Amino acid sequence: MSVVTEAVGLRMTLGDICTRFGFELVPAFADGVTITSLSDDIESIKPGSLFTPLQDVDAETLHIAHVHGAYAALIPHASRDLAEQAGYPVIVADPTPQQIGELASTLAGDPSKPLAVFAVGGRDDDEVRASTIRLAAFLHMLGNPIGQINAAGSSSLERQLNLSYPLNIYDIQHIMAVCAEDGAAAIIIALEPGTLDDHALESTNVDVVGSTGVLTAQTQADTLRDWIERYGFTLKDGDHIIRQRDAETDSIAAEAVDRGAGTGEASRLSLAISMVMAAGVRKSNIRSALRVSHEMQ
Repeated sequence: MSVVTEAVGLRMTLGDICTRFGFELVPAFADGVTITSLSDDIESIKPGSLFTPLQDVDAETLHIAHVHGAYAALIPHASRDLAEQAGYPVIVADPTPQQIGELASTLAGDPSKPLAVFAVGGRDDDEVRASTIRLAAFLHMLGNPIGQINAAGSSSLERQLNLSYPLNIYDIQHIMAVCAEDGAAAIIIALEPGTLDDHALESTNVDVVGSTGVLTAQTQADTLRDWIERYGFTLKDGDHIIRQRDAETDSIAAEAVDRGAGTGEASRLSLAISMVMAAGVRKSNIRSALRVSHEMQ
């Protein structure tokens, strides 16, 4: 069940959508109809929804969607003959994932823009999830209210989010909007298939990307391209670098981690330090925070 709800103060009409993306509206005079949410299944529809099954649909399903409160539906060209029979406005289009992402992001109020967005990827999904948790804890220790998108446990500040994984485009935009409304300054996302559907991060602006594994210059470029193509995110400020551990961050982490904690904890902290430094936090502040945290344990 996935839904994106209208951001406060935002108004989006069917005419706005069709003009922006070149979609067809039936009937054309319904261009002034305002929608307040996007829903991709019947269960998530509420009054004001644009029902977007994004697949072939039958007349009965369109009728049920309308009964549940859908103000309009978006159907593929293959189902064009149903548009005249629906009894309520229908957009006819075969939108790309990029267009769906832009639509969802706009309706949610572009929630990734005010947030510092961190994404952690790698070949080992369990390690990606563990490193995402470590980065979230580290950012929280530095005084940042944070949200986390992770199949191992998603949250908005201290509130746990009850979600069904993997998450799609609508889920991600909704979660980021919730975190922003709750007052989060940053959000950390696990880049792995157990957490995210393909294209889930369309129209999501990421500030810092990190890798749990060591990458060469060539594999870094290939890996980043693969992640962007798979999940659809964009990088802010044209930064096309995947952050990794290095000798300096390993040294800082080693000073803060107890010897009995194991190499996994040290490497995860090292990656977190590297990503936080890339976001502009000074080494002196990091060392001070780690020292205070260690003294309080």
